[in-house]
Amino acid sequence: MSGNSLFGPLDPAPDAGYADPPPRMGFFTDTSVCIGCKACEVACKEWNLVPEDGLNLLGLSYDNTGSLSANTWRHVAFVEQPLPARPAEPRVSPMGAGEREPRFLGMPAFDLPGRAGSDGGNGAGGDGPVRERTDFRWLMSSDVCKHCTHAACLDVCPTGALFRTEFGTVVVQEDICNGCGYCIPACPYGVIDQRAGDGRAWKCTLCYDRISDGLMPACAQACPTQSIQYGPLDDLRAAAARRVETLNANGVPEARLYGHDPDDGVGGDGAFFLLLDEPEVYGLPPDPVVTTRDLPDMWRKAGLAALAMAAAAAAAFLGGAR
Repeated sequence: MSGNSLFGPLDPAPDAGYADPPPRMGFFTDTSVCIGCKACEVACKEWNLVPEDGLNLLGLSYDNTGSLSANTWRHVAFVEQPLPARPAEPRVSPMGAGEREPRFLGMPAFDLPGRAGSDGGNGAGGDGPVRERTDFRWLMSSDVCKHCTHAACLDVCPTGALFRTEFGTVVVQEDICNGCGYCIPACPYGVIDQRAGDGRAWKCTLCYDRISDGLMPACAQACPTQSIQYGPLDDLRAAAARRVETLNANGVPEARLYGHDPDDGVGGDGAFFLLLDEPEVYGLPPDPVVTTRDLPDMWRKAGLAALAMAAAAAAAFLGGAR
């Protein structure tokens, strides 16, 4: 079984044949406290022996990877945009009540000595005090495979290289992958990729080897602000809902969840996000759907067409024999 029933409500691990699985595990990434340090990228590469990917600055702020790929299983996006209007009152800190909001919520940038800012700056080559800029912010988000509830990559893999684990996650077995590439266009998020010179498919495993031993995934372990949270998916969803309520009530009305809804086009994600803007701003599809959703209907129609053709051929043969 693929562990991917088409396409009603699904508890992935039991559907995949696990009789008594542990709770479904996953990631909740709270982008409001991401500081763009890339500790998750580094930890992922080190633990999983993911090759370096050029380290070439792309002209997109400090983003040197650009997107998820076979050699980038965690990608920290840097999005620079005008700063939305804020209420004048103090807001709750992302790290606890009773404090003013720290600068890494929405990441307002700063004027450095020698840079002129919107507020006058320090003058060219000046050595005056650093002044805060208030005209734009950085949105930062650590993207990763979503470990979909309805995973199209499982449906199209002809070798069983992709499988559903007892934790509800989706893993590629590189020693079984034949490099056919069917899973790549099947992924609604564009996560899976083939490695150049190798041909096989690679992506995040949610550190299956670590969580099988009761350890935290490397990226979550390395995150210094707890932007990446790991645990039972139901617990994460409840904590995420409370977090959004807190932010909304304290002057951040744009905070919303992405990938948490079990009624969305992929049945909800095993890795979901708190965003501070529309999904498209972060390079995420606004309404992802499992790309194999029409397969059952297609197979039924193909079967009916084959039966009709067989009946027509039989009728023609019998008619000609008379």
